Parts: sequence; structure tokens; C-alpha cells
Amino acid sequence: MNEIAAALAMGVAAGLAVALPVGPVALLVLQEGLARGFRIAAGAAVGVAAVDTLYAVAATTAGGGVARLLDGHALVVRVVSAVALVAVAAWGLRQTIAARAGSRTPTAAAWVERATPSRTFARFVGLTVVNPLTALAFVSVAVGLAPRLGGTGRAAFVVGVACASGAWQLTLAATGSTLRTRLGDSARTWLSVVGHGAVVGLAAVVAFA
Repeated sequence: MNEIAAALAMGVAAGLAVALPVGPVALLVLQEGLARGFRIAAGAAVGVAAVDTLYAVAATTAGGGVARLLDGHALVVRVVSAVALVAVAAWGLRQTIAARAGSRTPTAAAWVERATPSRTFARFVGLTVVNPLTALAFVSVAVGLAPRLGGTGRAAFVVGVACASGAWQLTLAATGSTLRTRLGDSARTWLSVVGHGAVVGLAAVVAFA
């Protein structure tokens, strides 16, 4: 029981250590809440937490192999991640500017109409999968832990990661939706521009750091 409790606590700590730094995906979850409210942003939050959980499973069962695989394709993973993040940021900025000007294009309008929790979940699963920072963080944590954890301990570690990541991502979604109800149109527009601009900057860091 002590081993399970310790593994669970380590999972919570690892999940928070990976999730708490405000990276590009976290900013996008916050932006979803700001732009579309909690229901849609919750889909994004659950999508991110799902991938964090899958990475925790992979890292605790095959940490060394995952590390070698990522190391052999580090440049490709970084470039794909950066391109995906820039594309998402550009799309978000386009929507923000079009909505503010009152001249939303048919394409942007169609995207807004299609926004559902399930589709947002799928989109954020894809975004998190191509984010190398998440994978590398879990691998670096788990490579040292895996040899010391038995089967039950590894399961408890993964549960801890899932709970910590999910709680934090849902907090971001709730924060964004709260700001949505309390801020005026102009403030929300500027926050959206700044948030998506930060995502572009972080994409550059991912690509060239």
C-alpha cells in the first residue's frame, strides 16, 4: 500500500511538473475558454490530459526505447510541432480579427459552427501529440522511475499523472471561460492576440532551441 501511495504521489508530482509551466498548448486551452466558453474548452483540456496519460504509460513501460526513438527524430518532431503551432495560432488570429471587424469569413464561420467538445478534444489530442516538450519531459522523469516501480506502482503513477494533468488543464479552461464572462469585447480581443502571438513565439523556441 505504501508503494502504491508513493507511486501515486510521484505521478501527481510528475503530472504537475509537466503541466504547470505555461507552454503553447496550455495557452491554447486558456484561449479556447476565452473564445468559446468552458464546455468547448473542457474538451480541449481532456484531450491534453489524455495524451499526457498515454505518454506516462509509454514512458513507464518503454522509457528507454521512447527516448531513443525521439532522439533519432528530434529535428523532425520539432519542425512538425512548430509548424502545427504556428498554423493554429495563425488561424486563431484570423478568427479574432475577423470577428472584431464584424466581417467573419465563411470559412471562419464554418469552423466556429463545427466547434464541439468532441471535435475540440480530437484537435487538442493532435496538438499535444506533436508537442515534443511533453514527450521528452515524461521520458526524462520516467526513465529513472520505471525500474523502481512494479506493475501496480506503474499503474498508480499513471493514475496520478492523469488526475494532476486533468485537474490543471480544466483549471485553465475554467479560467479562460471566467475571463470571457468578465471582460469586454475589446479586452478579449487583445488577450486573444497576445495569447496567439505568444504561441508563435513559443513555436519558434520549439523549432530552434
